[in-house]
Amino acid sequence: MANYLAQFQTIKNSLDHLVIAVEDVSDLWPTVKKGFEEHLPFKRACLNNKTRNPVFVENFRAEFILTTDARLRSRFPQEQSLFWFREPYATAVLVTCEDLDEFKTILKPRLKLIVQNDEREWFIVFVSKAHPNNDQATKLANKVYAKLEVDFSSKKRERCCKFDLYSAEETFWEDLESKIMECIRNTLDRRAQFYEDEIRKLSEQRFMPVWNLCNFFILKESLAFMFEMAHLYEDSLREYDELEICYLETVEMTGKRRDFGGVDHGDDQASLLNSGNKPLTQIVQDDSFREFEFRQYLFACQSKLLFKLNRPFEVASRGYSFIISFSKALAVHENSLPFCMREVWVITACMSLVHATASHYKEGLAAADIEKEFYRLQGDLYSLCRVKFMRLAYLIGYGTNMERSPGNSASLSMLPWPKPAIWPSVPPDASSEVLAKEKIILQATPATKHFGIQRKPLPLEPSVLLREANRRRASLSAGNMFEMLDGRQAFTDGSGSDASVKMPSLQKVQASVMSRTNSSPGMFEGSIDRPMRLAEIYVAAEHALQSTVSNTDLWKSLSSTEEFEQKYLELTKGAADNYHRSWWKRHGVVLDGEIAAVLFKHGNFDLAAKSYEKVCALYAGEGWQDLLAEVLPNLAECQKTLNDQAGYLSSCVRLLSLDKGLFLTKERQAFQSEVVHLAHAEMKQPVPLDVSSLITFSGNPGPPLELCDGDPGTLSVTFWSGFPDDITLDSLNLTLNAIFNTDEVAKALWSSTAIVLKPGRNTVTLDLPPQKPGSYVLGVLTGQIGQLRFRSHSFSKEGPEDSEDFMSYEKPPRPVLKVFKARPLVDLAAAISSALLINETQWVGIIVRPINYSLKGAVLYVDTGPGLKIKESHFIEMESYSDESNSSVEQLALSGDRVEFPDWASNLPSIVWIPIRAISETLARGSSSVAPQRQINLDGMRTIALKLEFGASHNQIFERTLAVHFTDPFHVSTRVADKCNDGTLLLQVILHSEVKATLTIYDAWLDLQDGFVNTGQSDGRPTSAYFPLVVSPNSRAGILFSICLGKTNSEDEAKVVQSDSILNIRYGISGDRTAGAHPPVASGPEGAGQDLIFRSALVLQRPVLDPVLAVGFLPLPSSGLRVSQLVTMKWRVERLKDFEENELSHNNDEVLYEVNANTESWMVAGRKRGHVSLSAKQGSRIEISILCVPLVAGYVRPPQLGLPDVDESNISCNPAGPHLVCVLPPTLSSSFCIPA
Repeated sequence: MANYLAQFQTIKNSLDHLVIAVEDVSDLWPTVKKGFEEHLPFKRACLNNKTRNPVFVENFRAEFILTTDARLRSRFPQEQSLFWFREPYATAVLVTCEDLDEFKTILKPRLKLIVQNDEREWFIVFVSKAHPNNDQATKLANKVYAKLEVDFSSKKRERCCKFDLYSAEETFWEDLESKIMECIRNTLDRRAQFYEDEIRKLSEQRFMPVWNLCNFFILKESLAFMFEMAHLYEDSLREYDELEICYLETVEMTGKRRDFGGVDHGDDQASLLNSGNKPLTQIVQDDSFREFEFRQYLFACQSKLLFKLNRPFEVASRGYSFIISFSKALAVHENSLPFCMREVWVITACMSLVHATASHYKEGLAAADIEKEFYRLQGDLYSLCRVKFMRLAYLIGYGTNMERSPGNSASLSMLPWPKPAIWPSVPPDASSEVLAKEKIILQATPATKHFGIQRKPLPLEPSVLLREANRRRASLSAGNMFEMLDGRQAFTDGSGSDASVKMPSLQKVQASVMSRTNSSPGMFEGSIDRPMRLAEIYVAAEHALQSTVSNTDLWKSLSSTEEFEQKYLELTKGAADNYHRSWWKRHGVVLDGEIAAVLFKHGNFDLAAKSYEKVCALYAGEGWQDLLAEVLPNLAECQKTLNDQAGYLSSCVRLLSLDKGLFLTKERQAFQSEVVHLAHAEMKQPVPLDVSSLITFSGNPGPPLELCDGDPGTLSVTFWSGFPDDITLDSLNLTLNAIFNTDEVAKALWSSTAIVLKPGRNTVTLDLPPQKPGSYVLGVLTGQIGQLRFRSHSFSKEGPEDSEDFMSYEKPPRPVLKVFKARPLVDLAAAISSALLINETQWVGIIVRPINYSLKGAVLYVDTGPGLKIKESHFIEMESYSDESNSSVEQLALSGDRVEFPDWASNLPSIVWIPIRAISETLARGSSSVAPQRQINLDGMRTIALKLEFGASHNQIFERTLAVHFTDPFHVSTRVADKCNDGTLLLQVILHSEVKATLTIYDAWLDLQDGFVNTGQSDGRPTSAYFPLVVSPNSRAGILFSICLGKTNSEDEAKVVQSDSILNIRYGISGDRTAGAHPPVASGPEGAGQDLIFRSALVLQRPVLDPVLAVGFLPLPSSGLRVSQLVTMKWRVERLKDFEENELSHNNDEVLYEVNANTESWMVAGRKRGHVSLSAKQGSRIEISILCVPLVAGYVRPPQLGLPDVDESNISCNPAGPHLVCVLPPTLSSSFCIPA
């Protein structure tokens, strides 16, 4: 069956559609041919795929061929079964007849003979020649057609159709297409089943010795080609996939491996898209095919089908994977292939695949993710081609023209050298070329970078080419060479330049050397070849490569440096552009950097700078500092050449921001000197420079600074400088940002003086203006270095935590300042609430209580006001206000009216004790049992105005006025205990203690007023002297005096009422200043322990035992009280005694009255105060009436009548009247609207 390969390929190349046979029984084909062929191709066809599922095909191609054609007649039976796919898929029988007898006798038997072949799918087309105007002929034609249908059609299948020659209807063509498709579908199913059965039989014999891959291939591709002609491309592709899998399994089988191929001229050009590159007969080998040609043939068939399916993305995806896998196969057979065959084939394969897929791909037809993936594959193909092309160029001496960038180094240093069986030798007539190459090598000098950066060049080779080439020479290995040369030459690992590797002199080689096996085939034969120099390796590789490369365009791109750079840029731009349109945009940016390197070398600094900026942005964003250190100096040099001062400054700062280990100290100092030089030079357009990665800042560790609204202060900020030397900041401004209120604009911290930052950590103290309430974090740092404005707004972390270079990066940032809202920051209160001694120097305690605020440096101003006096000659004492009894007391000096607080009282509650004396010129007056003491006595109240200045700049002021109660030690009340028959009165003096202290009475005497005399001791001492008498706090003590009335005339009686008796008490006090009254503050040692004198005036008058007047409230009206209604209030006043006995009234015939009423409850319509006449005789009466109006309803207190000039003890029934009266609500009122 393998003998039919040539015929099979010829048939395949000449046939691309199905055949429909035409059996022309009645010689009608010339007449109907035009009409039939005009309806080709069929617009829509329905076929069954391999799994018998319906598939709709558009524009189905077919061809009508007569059965008498030579293309169908000249076939042998064996060929028909083997190439069954080319046989007709339907047979159309053309007949016509105008007579029934003729049909029965002639036409019908002939048709029976034609259709008796079961292998053919047929149908009959009856052509009617009857003219439409000839009814007789039309009827006869219809009868014949009816009889034809009866004889050749059945209920299961209609096999006949009628074609009117003169008036063909549109339905006929639809019927014709339907019958053709039905025949093709049935034939296709039958033949597919046949091929599958045959393929299955061969598959079962695959592991048997008699199995032949060529036979399997012909059957499998026949089925695939049949599906392809039927437009069932998916099924055809599946067959090719299965064929490829079967072939690879066969190749891997032991004993089945054949010659690889690829040694013919032109094989270096990949034929991935050209299945007819070589005839199958040329690649067949025994019972199989050569792998090199056959695998490419299968992929070409697959790609052809994928393009027909409009799936260029899959072609690119499969193609890239195929190139990678096939490249590995080439590497396995590299020693039997031409020099660099692998690299050249990969380059041509990638380029052909890129151009083919790009031409078939239309944007917008695929989904967005598919489109991006397609461009990613295009970029991978370009990138792979680019790397292989660079390897070829390096082999022929173009390495010095390549940029030793990180990308190129990473690609080429991992790409192995070619591994031929024998490294090519230098042609005999190539001495001039060797000299030219050596000259180029010697003249090549490494390019110096800007700022004098010295960096070891990155390698572009996996190992030293000189060593690798000589190792693969036929008669000398690298191991032998090193041993022969005493090991004096140490080769580099590929990181240096090839030109730096020099071989030692051959004269040092010993004359006799033991022969040993070479690494490549061959043995030493006694003589040692001279090792090849690098220039010779380049020339040998170039000549060998020239014989390998058959593509003129590829060789032209390797013919000169200019052509190489042009091709290099083309491949790099192609890869970059496709990567930019795919997911892998970073790869595109990196390749932009390679393009920029070429532009930079040729002086196109503008375009180079734009590409370098994208590369630097990528490296910086990814944190690849090592790569950034390679590219950033080139960008800086471009910017300096273009006079881009802003960009150049930014690049210098970014270079300084990189890891210190990437550059030498002198290089970093050069960066800083450039920054300082430009900063102090005249810049055309000064722009702000971001130094966030170089100058960083943070608040000091610990709690944040706490201030209150309106407080200024100072804030310590830690700065970290990444400059290698000291840097002077001419001005500095640091903003604060509110945490919870982003709209709040905080006042910035600023320093107008120059600040010098040393490398590493620096602490700077900045003035803090008053801020609004809130929590603040450090915001943006701005300032100037010369004329350069800079800004920084980030934190950094450098070095270990315990080093000086460590600075935390806080998320969220820690607040450095807390400003509290206006709140009580301090509280001033009196230390005691009980009374102190009046007219004596007492310690007045003031409690100073800070409320979460420091009072450091606070000053207290004391203004005593009237009635108070500070004892300035004495110290002021201050102690801690705590429960500890052993708290120390510190004496403070009083400067005028101000007291400065010590530091220990900054955050602790404390008490300030100030010696103050309350001055009172009024003599204390006692009370009698007739007129008892009032409950409230405000005579001893004094006020102290306090003002406390505190805060960072004494900007906080707290003012408060404290009320301090001063009082006498006693309140004296008197009563006549008994009246003896002899006129002696026993006067009891009751002493009420007014202070929270123990009072000790040592002596007491009474200076009586005129009209009274002592009956006991003449010195006025009490009758019983139980002294000293101790009076406890808030207790009472009594002293009994014996007095009597003296003889007075009428003139002296007037003086008796006006004169007072004086009670004198000598006492001592024992108390604590923290509780209340205490011993007076001594002015010196002589003042300590002295007794105190208390004097009180007593009013003595004749005892009154009976009332003089009676006041009564008269009943209210029986109708009751109601709001807003007038009511008359009446009182009756009656004299109970005659005037002669009334010694209290001077105007005995008049009485002063006064009506008191609550203004919210009552409105008084009459006079509230006046005089009424009342006779001085006993029993005289008078009524006092007044009009009132109730204002509120409910139980209210009625107006009260009082007699101001008459003592209450002489009035009976006072207050007169009820306590509450009931007032009814007002009567309801209503109004009516009367219509007009």
